[in-house]
Amino acid sequence: MLLTLTTTHRPATDLGHLLVKHPDRVQSFDLPAGTAHVLYPEADEARCTAALLVEVDPLKLGGGRGHRRRAATPDSFTLGQYVNDRPYAASSLLSSALAKVFRSALRGESRDRPELAATAIPLEVRVPVLRCRGGADLAGRVFAPLGWAVAATPIPLDETYPEWGDSRYVDLTLTGTLRLADALNHLYVLLPVLDDAKHYWVAPDEVDKLLRAGAGWLADHPERSLITRRYLAHRRALAGTALARLAELRLADEPPADDIVDTEPPGEAPRASLAVRRREAVLAALRDSGASRVLDLGCGGGALLAALVADRRFTEIVGTDVSSQALTLAARRLRLDRLPERQRNRVRLWQSALTYRDDRLRGYDAAVLMEVVEHLDPPRLPALEDAVFGHARPRTVVVTTPNVEYNVRYDGLGDGRFRHADHRFEWTRAEFAAWVDRVATAHGYTATIAGIGDDDPEVGAPTQLAVLTSTETDNRKEETTR
Repeated sequence: MLLTLTTTHRPATDLGHLLVKHPDRVQSFDLPAGTAHVLYPEADEARCTAALLVEVDPLKLGGGRGHRRRAATPDSFTLGQYVNDRPYAASSLLSSALAKVFRSALRGESRDRPELAATAIPLEVRVPVLRCRGGADLAGRVFAPLGWAVAATPIPLDETYPEWGDSRYVDLTLTGTLRLADALNHLYVLLPVLDDAKHYWVAPDEVDKLLRAGAGWLADHPERSLITRRYLAHRRALAGTALARLAELRLADEPPADDIVDTEPPGEAPRASLAVRRREAVLAALRDSGASRVLDLGCGGGALLAALVADRRFTEIVGTDVSSQALTLAARRLRLDRLPERQRNRVRLWQSALTYRDDRLRGYDAAVLMEVVEHLDPPRLPALEDAVFGHARPRTVVVTTPNVEYNVRYDGLGDGRFRHADHRFEWTRAEFAAWVDRVATAHGYTATIAGIGDDDPEVGAPTQLAVLTSTETDNRKEETTR
């Protein structure tokens, strides 16, 4: 079975650094059911393709744990464990190979190119033979909401006799601009989901594997129930546990109203959801600021925290929330109890109210208020301003909030309705700019304002972003220069 991964990011050969596999070598890896090979059919500055080729040994696949392995084989006749499509069609065998061969890339880690590992790059994935129970339509339903343009071509049973119809296999091509780690995690989960069969016994720890690989996207996926059931081999108890934990994450995360509405013009390729684009914009602002010690104020269920932990440039990460339940869900999402000690020591979760001064929050490089301020009653905003900008005084503060002018582009959000029932207000672009200017002037910051999401010529972008930088930093730099 074969999977190819191509990028046109320049220099394209940086793909070798991200995958930790040198383009000039063919590398082989032993698997429980065969051997995986990584090679590069093309590798130059403009275009680079990495190929993962998995050779399955039917004897290894059929042996070992006896009835457990045979029960997981999709063909149930007597010789099914030896005569089947497993050596040729992408399945959970290919997913397992991805996990072993590209382990650090799946985690979003790169010793040589850490910034690139955290950056969305143009990617094309091709799986020429994928067993797809549900057909090409299902492939589109599971991959398109994640930002992929999907081309799934049914493979005919016999090209000589087209009247025989299509087989159960598709030739799948995905194109999009995503982080490599996100792309690999999508494949890790969804290849066995489309195949709807696993080559190994599904144990309870598969729930944690699913939630780990699906962090940041599965909880809000419109097909999450189908994905969960199939990934867990239709084991009802495991699927129920996983779906309950995903529901908790959805409750603790940012309001989904502006994410489930289609904000892309008709006919255009699907793109990442607004929630994903918002997190990417915040991460980009933090990287540009040079911050390494970061506060996520009002962190909720930890969606942004998970992205911060995945980027090793952030050496100290603090999430705060007034809700102890939200902090519990954030800890579960981050799997703090299972992280290696070195990773766990980077993260702290504190209960704290943003309208009160907290000495623990002083001295950090940056703080994020992502979709937070609109949940406060307007009379409480001065207290937040004093606590964050006056007392904590991080060098950089990143703020995002909805643009109320954009609400007319959402069905059902006209006539002054807000995007979430808990919003106390939503600002126009002029109101947000005025608030940012007042806060910056009062507390010694300079500010830049931008939009997140597609910019509408009449009503602007759906989300507003401000980056406030302390002028004290500039003064210290001038004094050092003198």
